[in-house]
Amino acid sequence: MKAIKLVVLDVDGVLTDGKLYIGSDREEYKAFHTQDGMGISLARYTGVKIAIITGRNSPSVEKRANELKIDYVYQGIHDKLTVLEELKAELHIDSDEICYIGDDINDLPILQNVGFPAAPNNAVPFVKEHVKYIAKLNGGEGAVREILDHLLALQCDYNALLSDYLGGKVKVTQ
Repeated sequence: MKAIKLVVLDVDGVLTDGKLYIGSDREEYKAFHTQDGMGISLARYTGVKIAIITGRNSPSVEKRANELKIDYVYQGIHDKLTVLEELKAELHIDSDEICYIGDDINDLPILQNVGFPAAPNNAVPFVKEHVKYIAKLNGGEGAVREILDHLLALQCDYNALLSDYLGGKVKVTQ
């Protein structure tokens, strides 16, 4: 497996539990897991770029992405594969150097075109048939962290990374 240089995330069902919370004020609310945030921050520290490509538009996604300093955020996207192709060209990377984490059939075009397709445990069964890694955890419950930890352990000295963090060299946001 080539080293992963870009991790692309879906939001609903991956970074969140997939439920849509809409308040009486008509605002949409999403719950994000802080362990996923730590995993994203650690991956970014190692040089991995992070992108979000999601079909919905949500101010809470923009806020969370800003907190975590996510490199690329695309919302309201229905043709996710075209956006991915643009990212590949901009970053001068191959499909083999990309991990995509998705949970539903709208994620299949990308999942079938990256080197490391992954899914949370609560992904729909058809998606699970098309990925290399299925997290034990559900989306919104630490699945992204689990997958990122797995990738980082494969391509860097994870104990050294933890030492850097514990020694104060890594400044991260959960």
